[in-house]
Amino acid sequence: MSDVFRLPIAGAVENDFARLGGAFFTHLPGEKVGGQPQLLHANPGAAALIDLDPAVFSDPRFAAAMAGHLPLEGFESLAQVYSGHQFGVWAGQLGDGRALLIGQVRNRKGELWDIQLKGAGKTPYSRFGDGRAVLRSSIREYLCSEAMAALRIPTSRALSLVATGETVLREKPEPGAVIARLAQSHVRFGHFEHFHYAGNTEAVRALADHVIAEHFPDLDYADFYAEVVRRTAVLMAHWQAVGFAHGVMNTDNMSILGLTLDYGPFGFMDSYDPEFICNHSDEQGRYSVINQPGIAQWNLRALAVALSRIVPAQTLLEALDGFERHFGARYRSLMRAKLGLGREEEGDDRLIGELLALMAKGRADYTLTFRELPRAKEGWLNRFGGARAEATHWLERWRARVADEELSGLDRVNPKYVLRNWVAETAIRAVQDRGDVAALDRIFKLLQAPYDEHPKMEEFAAPPPAAMCGLEVSCSS
Repeated sequence: MSDVFRLPIAGAVENDFARLGGAFFTHLPGEKVGGQPQLLHANPGAAALIDLDPAVFSDPRFAAAMAGHLPLEGFESLAQVYSGHQFGVWAGQLGDGRALLIGQVRNRKGELWDIQLKGAGKTPYSRFGDGRAVLRSSIREYLCSEAMAALRIPTSRALSLVATGETVLREKPEPGAVIARLAQSHVRFGHFEHFHYAGNTEAVRALADHVIAEHFPDLDYADFYAEVVRRTAVLMAHWQAVGFAHGVMNTDNMSILGLTLDYGPFGFMDSYDPEFICNHSDEQGRYSVINQPGIAQWNLRALAVALSRIVPAQTLLEALDGFERHFGARYRSLMRAKLGLGREEEGDDRLIGELLALMAKGRADYTLTFRELPRAKEGWLNRFGGARAEATHWLERWRARVADEELSGLDRVNPKYVLRNWVAETAIRAVQDRGDVAALDRIFKLLQAPYDEHPKMEEFAAPPPAAMCGLEVSCSS
């Protein structure tokens, strides 16, 4: 076997991030965790983003490369350094403690994509960690990043899932895995914070120049920040509209491109609860659903501080003030679409707000309430429990409001399937307990088409069965 692996792609492998210089990363190979890597699943849709021929999935050297055992030809792998605020507290230096950038590929469209491994072993930034990832959390990220992409929400993508054959100790011994993920950048708010708090203004400027040159070539520093504010606000609106909660919205997990990044603890709501907390470790509820937009704004303020030596503070604050406008406009647009409110009328916002209040009061299922609305009958009303009578009156008002609206497209706006925790757990147990990768594949393909009916898969649209109620996820992965 060759000591490097050549990706079968049309474009070239680039060392774009390495041009920033050694202060921004540490070069190191993967630790070669486990024994012989086994490819459990690979994603042709993600491969297409980098013009990668899916035929390569059958090559055992691909699995070795995607586990960090075999470097990619033309790239010297590296771990990035950054810092950040974790749960609102300055944590100092962090960095890629179990992530490794193993390649950057420019596709035929001219887009540069990172190939990053998660779980490939220790780095200089692992602190007290082992650099590993467990199969449980890797399956969750693998499925959720694809689910989010299908829901048209900006996100990193998962290319492959590899079992390492190694046992990793968390609360209990668990099988290890490595996930390969793609993003057009893994630069985070925390990258800028790292150099700001070290007093290295030139590094902040160099990093901004690097990101702007690749992703925002027509913008100056001030407009770059304003665009990050806009993208982040739009991302929050999409999360809120689909009922998604990200459990660790620390500044080191916030993408400079406005992507959903770092799927640790996360959750899609079953019953609608604005106070929903998806992370068992979040004892104060800092990252509850209702808090997410405010936390995003808090994180953007932290980014503004990190940029304050290269952009006037007043300019940054004015751009930050645009967050609520951007968030409100996109969220309102998404929620209007979910109810089929094509033209704007006075009272529409109240109609939306009243439905959400009724859903919270009656603990109605978030996803299915919207999905079933065009065909709402007794079953729909029963979802509201003790608020059924009020829901009946609301439904009458909604029907009167949309009497002359076009509603045929509502099923292309409101998904039937999201990655509920119990569905993810079903996939995890199938693979871990029975080696049933086919079950993982069925759920993966289901999530790629969340708006379709899938008659033989309808059980996965339902709230959790009794045996799967009360599932908890935490920062342990």
